[in-house]
Formats: sequence, C-alpha cells, structure tokens
Amino acid sequence: MENIRQATIADLARIAEIEVFNYRLNFYPLFQSDDFYFNELQVHKLMEKYEKLVGSMWVYDEVAVKGFIQVENREIKKLFVEPVLQGKFIGSKLLNFATNECNADYLWALEKNVKAIKFYKRHGFHLTSDKKLEEDTTEYLIRLER
Repeated sequence: MENIRQATIADLARIAEIEVFNYRLNFYPLFQSDDFYFNELQVHKLMEKYEKLVGSMWVYDEVAVKGFIQVENREIKKLFVEPVLQGKFIGSKLLNFATNECNADYLWALEKNVKAIKFYKRHGFHLTSDKKLEEDTTEYLIRLER
C-alpha cells in the first residue's frame, strides 16, 4: 500500500515520539498521572521496548514517519498518528493495510476513548461484550471486531 512499509530500528525514535505525544494528549486528562506520563513515558524507554517488536510494526512514511500500526496475531495492538496530522486519512490507510494485508480483525480500545471507537466503527469494527481492566487502572478496555 502506498507510503506504508515495514518499520525499521531507525524508525523507533519517531514511533516512540508519536506514541508519547498521543498518550499525553489523549490519556493524561483521564488518568492525571504525572509520574507515568512525564517520568515513565519517555521516548528512549519506548524505543528499547520496541526493538523486540519492530517486526510487528508498519509505518506511514511520507517524507517522514507520520503514523504507525502494530499488529500481532490478527490483533491491532497500537495505531497512532502524529496528533497534528490526524484527520488526513493516515490512520485509515494504516488500518486498511492491517485488515487487508495482516488479516487483523480485532483490537482493544479504552472504553472512554469515544473518538477512537467511532473511528474503528467507521472502518467496519463493532463492539463486543468483552471487557477487561486496563492494567494498573480502574478503567475498562472493550473489544472491537470485524
């Protein structure tokens, strides 16, 4: 698919940066954990973690990496787009790639992340009755399937 390629080690700083910005923008207001969002959640720490997972990641690269998706065993583990570039179909292209090329057919989303749930529903996913607690929180993740 156009502009989507397998991630490489060289992409990890950019991937981690996109995730950190998204987590702080979208989840900090909900969880309000200064220690996690400003001390634990660091680009260099995510880069180290993702070195082992780079084979399950794809990036949208158009002059620079603008978004990424991680798929493992048909599950979409992560999908993030640079916040200032959201709404430009990058997430849609990554999601379509994952469903068409990786046979991805389910994911877990934070129940309170209404924006993400609406996005996935527009792309053929539907809510299931499966729920689980987000690790170390009192918030629920809900399963969506195609």
